[in-house]
Amino acid sequence: MVVGQLAKIKGCRVVGSAGSDQKVKLLKEELGFDDAFNYKSETDWDAALTRHFPRGIDIYFENVGGRMLETVLNHINMKARIPLCGMISQYNQEWKQTFGVRNLLNLVGKCAKMEGFMCSKYFDRMGEFSEEMTGYIKEGKIKYKEDVKEGLESFLDVFNSMFSGENIGKPVIHLTPTP
Repeated sequence: MVVGQLAKIKGCRVVGSAGSDQKVKLLKEELGFDDAFNYKSETDWDAALTRHFPRGIDIYFENVGGRMLETVLNHINMKARIPLCGMISQYNQEWKQTFGVRNLLNLVGKCAKMEGFMCSKYFDRMGEFSEEMTGYIKEGKIKYKEDVKEGLESFLDVFNSMFSGENIGKPVIHLTPTP
C-alpha cells in the first residue's frame, strides 16, 4: 500500500492488485491508486494486465512472485525496472514445488532490470527516509491501515492472515490492553 502511494507522489500511474474487493476499494478510494483489480476473482491475469496496462509496464514492484511475476514479464516495456521485495506466493513451498518463472528471457529482450533488495542494506539512509515519510504522513500524502488484534494468543491468527490475505493493513498485536 505504501509503495503505491510513494509511486503516486513521484508522478507514476499506479495500478494495484489485491486479494479482495474490499482491498481493491481501499486502494482506489482511500489510498489514491489510479486503478486496482482483484487477482483472486480475475480468471485471466494476462487479460487483466492488458486491460490495465494497454501501453505496457515500466515499473513493477514485486512482492508476489510465481504466476503473477510470469504474467507481468509478458507485459514489460523496454528498460522496465522490477525491484524484488519478496515473493509471498512462494514462501511456504518446498523449493521443488515453487513456481518456476519460464519467461525470464523477456528481461533480456526488453533490456529490463530486475534486482532484489533488503531494507537492511539501506539502514544508512534510515534518517533520510524517516524524515521524508514523516513529512508525507503529516501532509496526508501517505495513509496507512493497521489491522489491530489484542493479546499474544492472537499471534498465529495474525501471522497466518498475512499469507491468506485476510488482513487489511499492517498486522499489529497489542500485548497490553489499549487505554
